[in-house]
Amino acid sequence: MSIKLEHVVLVSPEQMEFIIEGMRNPMNSWNKTDSFNGCETYKGISKCLDCDGIRECGAVNKYLIVGENDHSLMQRLSNAGTDHRKFMRMLPAYVRITAPLYWWKEFDTYKVGTVANSCSTMHKIQAKEFTLDDFSCEHLTDCRWLAMFAPTEYRFSSIDLLKLEIDVLNQYRDKYIKMIDDAGSYKGMRKKDIWWQMIQLLPSSYNQTRNVMMNYEVLANIYKSRRGHKLDEWCDFCKWIETLPYSEIIMSSSGLDLNSINALQGAARNSSKGYIHKRKTED
Repeated sequence: MSIKLEHVVLVSPEQMEFIIEGMRNPMNSWNKTDSFNGCETYKGISKCLDCDGIRECGAVNKYLIVGENDHSLMQRLSNAGTDHRKFMRMLPAYVRITAPLYWWKEFDTYKVGTVANSCSTMHKIQAKEFTLDDFSCEHLTDCRWLAMFAPTEYRFSSIDLLKLEIDVLNQYRDKYIKMIDDAGSYKGMRKKDIWWQMIQLLPSSYNQTRNVMMNYEVLANIYKSRRGHKLDEWCDFCKWIETLPYSEIIMSSSGLDLNSINALQGAARNSSKGYIHKRKTED
């Protein structure tokens, strides 16, 4: 496994309406807004009558349909730079991410505008048996010739070494969970000493899950800096960004032209996550 992104939660129609209103505050241009409430049946076609979300026609799931004027302003402000695109800091993106520790070390660079709750290795490292599926090891080789200069008894392939480490971790785990209390000992080792063995032996390829809150400004910084990164996880993360609604305001701020954006977004453009962008023509 490289990286898994799931349980995505994005801005609600009510939040989007509020954000657009604030975006127009500097120029008092509220009268130019052309976004309106629609529904799943009539999205992008015409305004819906006010309703409680269930119409006689059978339409359900109301949307905020962002008009051309509002979308154009979003695009211009995004391209003008961070001082002007403050509305992007108000656009939330929540996602549950499972990724290796070596990737999380780089993700932790982005401290401003992010909040995360992580599964704890401190408290729950012993909660389940370690398996190969708990690690990102798709690039580890099973070729032993890479260790040809090591003594014969140490000529393991990379994947063999990881499997050996998993076996050692499980042995320590087994001893840890069998100890009745913290006062006990095993061959002179206290329970906490055994816990330390697992903590300090755990490879950086171990996959950790976190529920992360970000905003579109953070995503724009990530996309600009990490697109084309040597780590597969960053490339996959940037591809996920391209699937988000209004990802064009992120991508254009990185210097991509419209044709490149259209090609990258593909069929995922403006996926129906509670609001859509009304276009004059369909691509």
